[in-house]
Amino acid sequence: MLDPATAYHNNGSPHRVLRGGRWRRRPCWAIKAAVVTLSEPRKIAAPASWRHRAQASVVAIFFALAGALPLDLASGFGGWLGRRIGPLAGASQRARRNLGLAFPQLSAAEIETVLRGMWDNLGRVAAEYPHLRHIRVFAADGRVETSGLEHLERALARGRRMILFSGHLANWEIAALAAAQYGIDSAQIYRSANNPLIDRMILRFRGNDAEFIPKEAVGRRAVAALRRGAHVTILVDQKLNEGIPVPFFGRPAMTAPALAVLALRFDCDVLPVRVERLGGARFRLTVEPPLALPDSGSRADDVATLMGAVNATLERWIRERPEQWFWVHRRWPDDP
Repeated sequence: MLDPATAYHNNGSPHRVLRGGRWRRRPCWAIKAAVVTLSEPRKIAAPASWRHRAQASVVAIFFALAGALPLDLASGFGGWLGRRIGPLAGASQRARRNLGLAFPQLSAAEIETVLRGMWDNLGRVAAEYPHLRHIRVFAADGRVETSGLEHLERALARGRRMILFSGHLANWEIAALAAAQYGIDSAQIYRSANNPLIDRMILRFRGNDAEFIPKEAVGRRAVAALRRGAHVTILVDQKLNEGIPVPFFGRPAMTAPALAVLALRFDCDVLPVRVERLGGARFRLTVEPPLALPDSGSRADDVATLMGAVNATLERWIRERPEQWFWVHRRWPDDP
């Protein structure tokens, strides 16, 4: 297990590092990631189109600006930009519709308030990416509060394999970051960005402390990880056309069953991991007790039951802090 006191040693600044007995300026990871990504197209499976390169150039500039600022200023800048640009995007209409379906009691003004909060959070998440390497989740004086770690410790003490799930709430990267910094062997399932150049930038910001499994390769590689005794982390709130319908805010939502299939096959502890934004770039990470694994004798029924419990957990979190969820997802079958 990593010791938070020694895992990150500097003078309190995420931009300075002790090297050769002197404090020196730390290279901007945003600039490095952007330059390396844009200059190494040969490492990308599919050739990058001119559109991808244009998009990536804009994103690289944003990451470079955010990376050059201290984390709190970068997060605030991202939130400001999100509040002003986000509501003008076409995806806002889908978010308004989803909010109306999930919270029919909300007025139009209340929906707009939640929407502005969502774009503020998303802008902050984007601006916080260049700083992920410097966030120490378990540092005593850090910016992340933690609770419920005893559930994690108990599973490890019993030699249990775990599947830790979360959703696109607050800065969802904190949950995966915590798993890596805790010192456990983990494989992180993620959805690749549509733009392969931007995807590579984000992967560089996440670091190399864990195995990353794209959603399209989840079956074979997740099975291999669990067979070797590793643990799996996954975000489970995106629509999957070939998934199964599971209730979510009172309506059937197409839901990827991979979590339940893997948990039942390998008898894993399924731990909910919640991330909340407490204000600015400060967070709370909570590990909740493991969900019960159903055993009805019907694997299909058990998968549906477990995924129902997963969706119910996500819904509870979202209802408490709706402005921190990613409402632009197409979560229901009749979404446009």
